[in-house]
Amino acid sequence: MRISGSSMRPALRDRDVVLVLLGGRPRPGDVVLVRWAQLPGRLSVKRAVRPQRPGWYVTGDNPGSSADSREMGPAEVLGVVRWRLWPRPGPIGYPACWRSSS
Repeated sequence: MRISGSSMRPALRDRDVVLVLLGGRPRPGDVVLVRWAQLPGRLSVKRAVRPQRPGWYVTGDNPGSSADSREMGPAEVLGVVRWRLWPRPGPIGYPACWRSSS
């Protein structure tokens, strides 16, 4: 799928093309494809923070440019983003704040 917008900068940028594992089981820190109950026709890519009834609490990596669970509540996770295909192919990493210090 193609990313639209800047809510996931710097991990993902507008027009990046990513591979989504549909039905993948998310873990905190994963980048995920989500759907919102209030906007069933809109899909978003966000960072999974924690499971929350009835879905996941998710946020954008760029909070100043992200509509996410802070405003819209839990989201339904449809899949996990595993790989960027274009323009810089490679795995989708965790930002420094998600990495363990060990």
